Amino acid sequence: MDSPRQLLNVVDVEATCWQGEPPPGAVSEIIEIGLAVVDLDRRERLAKHRILVRPRRSRVSAFCTELTGLTQEEVDTGVDFAEACRLLMDEHRSDSRPWASWGDYDRRQFERQCKATGARYPFGSRHRNAKLRFTEARGLRRRPGMAAALDIAGLPLEGRHHSGADDAWNIAALVLDLAEHGDWPA
Repeated sequence: MDSPRQLLNVVDVEATCWQGEPPPGAVSEIIEIGLAVVDLDRRERLAKHRILVRPRRSRVSAFCTELTGLTQEEVDTGVDFAEACRLLMDEHRSDSRPWASWGDYDRRQFERQCKATGARYPFGSRHRNAKLRFTEARGLRRRPGMAAALDIAGLPLEGRHHSGADDAWNIAALVLDLAEHGDWPA
């Protein structure tokens, strides 16, 4: 009998943002969850997913649209945050599958937003900080952003930078590069 495949969810979020301070009463909220599924045994990216999330306490600014390509009208078609968390668990086994993100921002944003909204935290405890692993494996003094890390690794940036789904796909390529060189934890 074949052993179960070692799958990893790579997650990247985009959130409402502003140039400078947020408007009075507004808070940074997740508006897109990008997720790439990686088969660590086969060393391949299996799927790329995108969940749009409707913000409740903020609006998409012109700065945010320029950065992410997302508009208020587009995120208005998304699901609410609690439903997005449920989708992660039901469709992507996020509560039982290990997961990774580029840095700790994504994990912390989920923790903050779950606490603020009462939504169930959708992830298990097996989180890996891919940025930290990349920095350590390459012996770098400073932790590079994802696009710079792709350059360092000699990998192309696929899609649009600051698109959650595309960034998750690119981070997954970096994870596979680390795994290929024996630098990704089992």
